[in-house]
Amino acid sequence: MTEMPTTYDHKATEERLYRWWRESGWFKPEIAGPDAPPFVISMPPPNVTGALHTGHAITASIEDLMIRYHRMRGFAALWVPGSDHAGIATQLVVEKALQQEGTSREEIGRKEFLRRTWAWKQEHGDRITEQHCRLGVSCDWERERFTLDEGLSQAVREAFVRLYDMGLIYRGEYLINWSPGLRTAVSDLEVEYSDEMGKMYYFKYPIAGRKGAYIPVATTRPETILGDSAVAVHPDDERYRHLHGETCLVPILNRPIPVIQDTYVDMEFGTGALKITPGHDPHDFEIGQRHGLQIINILNPDATVNENAGPYAGLGRFECREALWADMETAELTVRVKDYPMSVPRSQRGGEIVEPMISTQWFVRMRPLAELGLAAVRAGRIKIVPERFAGVYYNWLENIRDWCISRQLWWGHRIPVWHCARCGSMTVSRTDPDRCAQCGSQPIEQDEDVLDTWFSSALWPFSTLGWPDDTPDMERYFPTDVMETGYDILFFWVARMIMTSLLFENDIPFHTVYLHGLIRDGNGRKMSKSLGNAVDPLELMEQHGTDALRFTLLTGSSPGNDMNLNQARLESSRNFMNKLWNAARFVIGSLPSADGDPVYSLADRWISSRLSKVTEAVNRLFHQHQYGEAGRQLYEFFWSEFADWYIEAAKLPLAAGGGRALAAGKTLVSVLDCVLRLFHPFIPFVTEEIWQNLKASCDERPELAVAGGWAEALIIAQWPEKAGEADERAEDEFRFLMELIRGVRNARAESNVQPGRRVEALISGGSQAALLNEQREILVLLARLDPERLTIKEQMDAPDHAVTLALGDTTCYLPLAGMVDLDEEGARLRKELESVEKRIARSEGLLAGPFAQRAPDHVVQRERDKLVELRATQATMAERLAAL
Repeated sequence: MTEMPTTYDHKATEERLYRWWRESGWFKPEIAGPDAPPFVISMPPPNVTGALHTGHAITASIEDLMIRYHRMRGFAALWVPGSDHAGIATQLVVEKALQQEGTSREEIGRKEFLRRTWAWKQEHGDRITEQHCRLGVSCDWERERFTLDEGLSQAVREAFVRLYDMGLIYRGEYLINWSPGLRTAVSDLEVEYSDEMGKMYYFKYPIAGRKGAYIPVATTRPETILGDSAVAVHPDDERYRHLHGETCLVPILNRPIPVIQDTYVDMEFGTGALKITPGHDPHDFEIGQRHGLQIINILNPDATVNENAGPYAGLGRFECREALWADMETAELTVRVKDYPMSVPRSQRGGEIVEPMISTQWFVRMRPLAELGLAAVRAGRIKIVPERFAGVYYNWLENIRDWCISRQLWWGHRIPVWHCARCGSMTVSRTDPDRCAQCGSQPIEQDEDVLDTWFSSALWPFSTLGWPDDTPDMERYFPTDVMETGYDILFFWVARMIMTSLLFENDIPFHTVYLHGLIRDGNGRKMSKSLGNAVDPLELMEQHGTDALRFTLLTGSSPGNDMNLNQARLESSRNFMNKLWNAARFVIGSLPSADGDPVYSLADRWISSRLSKVTEAVNRLFHQHQYGEAGRQLYEFFWSEFADWYIEAAKLPLAAGGGRALAAGKTLVSVLDCVLRLFHPFIPFVTEEIWQNLKASCDERPELAVAGGWAEALIIAQWPEKAGEADERAEDEFRFLMELIRGVRNARAESNVQPGRRVEALISGGSQAALLNEQREILVLLARLDPERLTIKEQMDAPDHAVTLALGDTTCYLPLAGMVDLDEEGARLRKELESVEKRIARSEGLLAGPFAQRAPDHVVQRERDKLVELRATQATMAERLAAL
């Protein structure tokens, strides 16, 4: 067998292994056989314009962990990949390219613009897919989908027509988020709120017919005064009771508007009077609906003001603000202006301030759908992890508003509605009609708008499997199992998938929603280009390896909680990959060739028992979706127990040969094999590379075969549901040895004993004397004791001038004359004795209080046993102090 390289080279490994896995067909669910239960995840489709960022990295890492885990458990594990056409983002990219050519989409027309956009997609659209491959994602690439491909486009039309026929889609005027730069409505998700210092403008609203009388009002957007339809006061506000029913005059325009009463008004905020602009504020829109107020739009699509602004028509919105305020100052209608902290809505794509604006759009009536979504989660049909987000989900659906689904773009699913110029009716169709469904007229024009990107995404779990057709994939793999995504899109995407699935398929789309948190920088700040703290996962993988990045993300996070990512964590994970490699290299290079029967040592039995418990814990934590904690416990076991203790202890029997060496070899192989299987979903590349070396080495030594044999690859090897039986006695005994050895090591370090120097030890073993004599070799090896000067008896007197270590009724004396400061030793012992006495007092307090009556019997007994051991330690330490 070829010897393992001295160091792990991720650059020479990852691409080679990924290509082998993919070409071997191991990413496909069919490898599990037709009778295997399915486990299905639909990948949240990244934008086709996107480049890999930390959000993609954690999503892909968690989902790949789930898929690899279930594949190893024998499930038909299907991970459906795909990408989103990203209407606004993609259109912006192509429009910028056109600008550089000196033209625009309007100049080249819709047909040519779409041709250019598809060409861009064909050239650049695979970038995000290739970057996902770098992360080791084991999805079925032959089932990859795109939200604008033919099948999904059919699904979108089917969904639209069904919703329309049900009366759930309508066209009407409503207040939407308008992006002046993009010239389209944008969803709430595409609006980012920025904390900025703005201005609060206080002014006078003149009362008609009452010279000098006015209502003081404040606003942060003076230009919207031109679109006011009323001034509202609280009905209980005594300051304005005398003005109920009066009429105000809009400043400069002198348009009459009523003074109305509404309980929405906060009497304590500002002046206690509120200007109402239904056409440009969502709260004002609702007030306007309640009071039947006129809706006045003062903005053009490009955010210049229109004819409703009177003399200011044609000005930009902010130019209008300045001009209007200047004229109001001249008219003595202003009071003051002060700085005011604001949360300013900005377009996620363009960065400009978004305007609430009244517009004719297409909407989905969400209340009936929300009732379906609420019932499914409340009934327990869908579990949200972590559970606290169920409350957030309920709150959003209980207060849901109709969904604006139209966008004034060209790239996307064009709304399947045709308008008839002759009779004015609309034809809604799954296929392109050639004439009006009402009057038969042929000059019909398709609606210019496209659907919100989230409309097609809402169908993702079933449209990707072939819906609305009854495909074999729909029959076998729907409903899917888990939807894993960031908590920030629980409403915008997850809730909509649940609602559409229940409506169209009368079934849930998945049984579990697993929400991860955001990835922040080392200081807890959100990563962004503007802060200069964004990190490129591709660079991190190039520097540290994919496994190091995955392990950092997976073990540093927990469901629903944000995590901080920093270089120290990544370096620690990279060091762990090296530790894993070096430990495996030692194991594989030390495997014995031996005949006869294995003779198992205490260390063999101890590490096998610990593996049994860790395997049980990992399985329990996986079932609870606590993947980060499972990885952390595996890490601690491998590093702190297997590598630091067992491998060192195994050197003795390996050197001895015979049955002892065979037992150690079998134990090393079984533990390493099991650990590699358990680690594989976290760190697939390094574990597969090590496992292939281990397999090749053991193929040459049949006596070291593992239970169940070796699969062709670790990716398809059987998952360890269980690993042997626990051996409590072996654990107790070896744990005692570890504590004693640690004590000796600490004493040596405190006394500055040279690491290579072997020291004398006298051990009064008490009840552990027989065990200590049996394990002399381990004590000598791991504590660096002098075998010629190691004395172990059941009882012995304390020697003069020795460092004394007490463990229950066992005392170890280290005569280090000339190397120990006896005064310092006395101070150390007194400090330790004080700590022991505090622990005794605490234990006695527990046993004397309610704890002894309320706690389970075995817990109380454990506390009593601990107290007995502490008292024995106290007595021994007191003797040591007296002997100094």
